[in-house]
Amino acid sequence: MEKWNGRIAVVTGTSSGIGAAIAQELVKKGLKVVGLARRVERGEELAKSLKSEKGKFYPIKCDINKESEIKEAFQWVKKNLGSVDILVNNAAALGGASLIDGSSEDWKVTLDTNVIGLSICTKEALQIMKEKGVDDGQIIHINSVAGHVPPGDAAVIYFASKHAVTVLTEGLRRELIKQNSKIRVTSLSPGLVKTEMPPKQYLDTMPCLDAKDIADACLYILGTPPHVQIRELTIIPVGEAL
Repeated sequence: MEKWNGRIAVVTGTSSGIGAAIAQELVKKGLKVVGLARRVERGEELAKSLKSEKGKFYPIKCDINKESEIKEAFQWVKKNLGSVDILVNNAAALGGASLIDGSSEDWKVTLDTNVIGLSICTKEALQIMKEKGVDDGQIIHINSVAGHVPPGDAAVIYFASKHAVTVLTEGLRRELIKQNSKIRVTSLSPGLVKTEMPPKQYLDTMPCLDAKDIADACLYILGTPPHVQIRELTIIPVGEAL
C-alpha cells in the first residue's frame, strides 16, 4: 500500500456501512479520500474522527442518481486535488423487489444508482486519469454475490443491476486492454454485510460479514503488484448458502 500514500481516492456512498469503512481504512493508509454521498453531514462527522490519521477525508454532497452532481463532484476533485488515482464505486440502492406489481420509480432508483451512476462515475474518473497521465490507477466496483447467481423471488431488479455490474467490469477491463492501459478494474462481490441496506430480519437470522471485512478486501486488491489484475473477488461469511 506504500505506493498509494498521498494519492487520491474517490469513494461513493460513504455516509455509512461499506463506503464509510473503506474511506476510513484508506485515510489510515495515508490517502486523500473524497467521499461522495447525499448525507454529507455524516461525512463531515467522519472527517472529524479521522483528523489524526495519516491521510485526509473530504466529504462532498453528491446524489449518484444525478449526473450533474457527479460531474460537479469530479470537477471539484480535479480542481482542488489535481487528479484521481483510485475509484471505489460503492453507492447502491436496494429496491423494486417485484416485477409483477413493483414500483417503476423504485426500479429506476435502483438501476440509476447501481448501473448508470456507477458508469458515469467510472467515465469521469477515467477521463481525469487519462488527462493527468495516471496509468497505474485502480477502479473497484462493489458488486455482490447477487451479480453471479440466479435471482430468487425477491429483489429481482437489484439482482439484475448487480449482474450488469459484473458485465460492466469485464467490459471495461477489455476496453482498457485495447487502449494499452495499465489501469486495473476489479469486481468485489460480498455476501450479506451488516449495513443499513439489508432488511433487519436477514441480519438477525443469517451469517453476516462486517463492513470492515470488505474494506480489508479493498486493501488487499490495492496492495497487489502492478502486474496482477484481480478480475473478481468474492467474499462471503462462513455458512452463507446463497
